[in-house]
Amino acid sequence: MNPTTKTEIMYETLDKAASLLQSELGILYLEALSLAGNLMIHQNEPINGLSEDASKQVEQIVKEVKPPFSYDKEEGRRALQLAVLKGMKEATQPHHAMTPDAVTVFAGFLVSQLLQKEADKTQKIFDPAAGAGNLLTGVMNQQSAPVAGIGVEADETLANLLFINSGVQGLDLAGVHDDSVKMDRLDDRVDLVVSDLPVGYYPDEQVIDGFQTKAQGTPTYVHHLLIEKSLRQVEEGGFLLFLIPNTLFQSEQADILQAYLKDSAVIYALLQLPETMFKAKEQQKSFLLLRKKKTGMTVPKQALLAEMPSFSRKEALQDMTRQISDWISDHLS
Repeated sequence: MNPTTKTEIMYETLDKAASLLQSELGILYLEALSLAGNLMIHQNEPINGLSEDASKQVEQIVKEVKPPFSYDKEEGRRALQLAVLKGMKEATQPHHAMTPDAVTVFAGFLVSQLLQKEADKTQKIFDPAAGAGNLLTGVMNQQSAPVAGIGVEADETLANLLFINSGVQGLDLAGVHDDSVKMDRLDDRVDLVVSDLPVGYYPDEQVIDGFQTKAQGTPTYVHHLLIEKSLRQVEEGGFLLFLIPNTLFQSEQADILQAYLKDSAVIYALLQLPETMFKAKEQQKSFLLLRKKKTGMTVPKQALLAEMPSFSRKEALQDMTRQISDWISDHLS
């Protein structure tokens, strides 16, 4: 079947080019995809190790979609998302995963509520574990307020795809290939953080000396460290929206994290995603909304706690989003 939509046309172009490069160079599909995306953006850029015949073939393929791109940002994001999802099927690393689109859309809604009074200046949104940038760019695309993004990703392949995602969408997004835990603080503080936190242990104990969330006598959870690093980076009074495992406050290191958050932040909301979104109970996640403490900041008497209805139940979801919107409006100051 011939592709008909702009998203399908771009996906087909990326997939054809990536599949050819994968076959010719003997590399993973995701690695080939980053090369194909870079070639699509820059056109006629030579690729080391590729035969002259294959170079001509792949150049001809990517010419089907070339700058200036005629599609909108979301069409470009969805096209790259489809290609990345195909590549994920052969990736075995646990961090090679993508935030579901329904969750990205809901995160964008939450961020729009938080930024509703900030239309007078560009808001900087930071993701310390950006992956290929699907969540960050999806959230940015939903904002009516002017925004700029900063995404940091430690995995080289995913970082390259983050650069491609920014390029094909034409976003004001700086991609950084680095380890957010290890790297120095960014030059400027950010206004808001949004991230689907990777879950696991951080491998280098020496790097995390000085972190208040560091566990003693046992490896430290990387998601705890990323929460702390994000709170260091965000402006006072700034919000942080994290996708977290439902067990975050039940683990053996929960007391350390809670003690740190008590001193540094206020928990504004904990919104549990529908159980039907996850294959197993241990995979279930929630949105955690924090706010960095600031002198004179009004603190809600009680955090917003809610279980989200199935995203397929439109009326129930609309009712829930109205309640969340009203609650946030009442507690923004």
